[in-house]
Amino acid sequence: MNTIHSLISLFLFACFLPLLLSFSPPQTHLPMPCLDDQRSPLLQLQHYLYYASNFTFSSNFDLWDVNTDCCSWEGVTCDAYGHVVGIDLSYKNLSGSFHSIFDLHHLQHLNLDGNNFNNTLFSYGFDELQNLTHLNLSRACFHGQIPMKISHLTRLVSLDLSYQDDCSWGNGYPYYLPPLKLEKPNFKTFIKNLKFLTELYLDGVDISTQSTKWCETTSLVLSNLRVLSLSNCGLKGPLCSSLSRLSFLSKLILDGNPISYLPPNSLESSSRLVSLSLRNCNLNGHFPTGILLLPKIQSIDISENNHLMGQLPEFSPNNALQSLSLYSTNFSGKLPESIGNLKFLTDIVLNYCNFFGPIPSSIANLSHLVNLHLKGNMLSGSIHSSLFTLPSLKTLYLGDNHLVGKIDEFPNASSSLIQELSIGNNYLTGLIPKSILQLPSPERLYIGGNIFSTMKLDMFVQLNNLKSLDLSNASLLIESGNRSLTFPQLEILSLRSCNLTEFPEFIKTQDKLIYLDLSNNHIHGVVPNWLWKSTLSYLLLSFNVIDFPKQLPLNDGNFSFPMLWGLHLGSCNLSAFPEFLKSQENLEDLDLSNNKISGAIPNWGNDLCPSKLQVVA
Repeated sequence: MNTIHSLISLFLFACFLPLLLSFSPPQTHLPMPCLDDQRSPLLQLQHYLYYASNFTFSSNFDLWDVNTDCCSWEGVTCDAYGHVVGIDLSYKNLSGSFHSIFDLHHLQHLNLDGNNFNNTLFSYGFDELQNLTHLNLSRACFHGQIPMKISHLTRLVSLDLSYQDDCSWGNGYPYYLPPLKLEKPNFKTFIKNLKFLTELYLDGVDISTQSTKWCETTSLVLSNLRVLSLSNCGLKGPLCSSLSRLSFLSKLILDGNPISYLPPNSLESSSRLVSLSLRNCNLNGHFPTGILLLPKIQSIDISENNHLMGQLPEFSPNNALQSLSLYSTNFSGKLPESIGNLKFLTDIVLNYCNFFGPIPSSIANLSHLVNLHLKGNMLSGSIHSSLFTLPSLKTLYLGDNHLVGKIDEFPNASSSLIQELSIGNNYLTGLIPKSILQLPSPERLYIGGNIFSTMKLDMFVQLNNLKSLDLSNASLLIESGNRSLTFPQLEILSLRSCNLTEFPEFIKTQDKLIYLDLSNNHIHGVVPNWLWKSTLSYLLLSFNVIDFPKQLPLNDGNFSFPMLWGLHLGSCNLSAFPEFLKSQENLEDLDLSNNKISGAIPNWGNDLCPSKLQVVA
């Protein structure tokens, strides 16, 4: 009987074994190590690359340990079969040759962003990488024609060839390189096979030879685009209304192109648009208000379009806007009280427009606001102290308006994050609030040009982080013995039109000064040697009755101030060219106008080569 039971059990086990195995977890396989035919091109790549900070050979590229699996190397990604599918060597300051990369036929992602190749792209076999989906060669100092081979990469989803001109400044000194360009092939020919692109970045690529058809071509061919960034490409307008066909478009950047005109219906139906930047596009006419009310729009920058008109709409509580920049446009009207509905707003930059009326009190509701810039408008009324208590605010620019009255004290000044405060050139009265002087971290303070009560300079000494202080046109009292005052971080100081009668001695201890303006005071006498700082780039002393000592600092008539770029001595009652000018080799802006200088320019004066020179008596 036991035998029969055993046989039955064995039979049942055999029947159910396949079923049991089907429910067992699959066996996990460890990734294979880097294959030899993948390792070899990487070793060649390391051999032919080198570090080249500032375009100068520094050392061989030795990022990878040849004694380890190449799939573990920094910037290298492999699939489960040991094929290299990704290379990221961004921001390594690399130069040299990368031809061996094109032997890696499984490669899907290639990122060489932020390097110093200083070469053309023609010799590289991009068409050999038919699996490539992401190619980033931005900021890598390439120049010349973009090769047609890149347009053969029909699986590309993201292509970034932008900002090659960053090489001119990003490596420590000016270095000119001609731009990348699309001429042969032209833009239309180049993109016709790239139908799967969702992101296209060609910022700074010269496409100026194209007609205005670039816009229609883009909307017709690249129907899957989510990001289109073509700033400073020389594209001509107007912007076509067919862009609204790009139903997935979420980010559009066209800064610095002479588009000139924005048709009313060009973008208002772009329901997915999140970010729009049309800065410095020579736009005119009226900006379509509906774009400001798109359901997903978070960032709009249409600044530096001086002839572009518009008004702010009424904002609903569900508006998603986070950043709005309209500075240097012709926008006008009142700031709507509904601006307080923009609960996600972090940046609003409306400098130098034509807005008028009071500052809406509802701005005090914007708890995420970091930058509030309303400088250079015609705003009137008072400054409510609640603006100073916004919990995230770092910069507050209200200068050059028609604001009046006193500023009340505000609570919790010691917890404020404000770093930059500009309230100058208004009609503010009364005392400077003590709360402003209790701010813990202001670096820039512009309060001159108001009708405040007399201020003492030592009021500001407790602001230890000040880098820039502008008290121009203020009734300022600097007590004698002020040499003990010190502002340890001060780089910019403007005391223009402050009724000063002598050079303030506290300047003697300011060893970081770059810019000093003491013009239009009542200072008289000899300029003291201690006023000259080796750090000074700009010194303005115009409209004071002053003279210069016979001996300069260090008793050296050839003493040079190496950083001095601008010097204004207009209307200073000078009777002769100051001798120390003979050794100022870097002087570019020199004003000696309206003095009593007579006779010919001295021989050494002919060696001065400022780009801006005024010597008219």
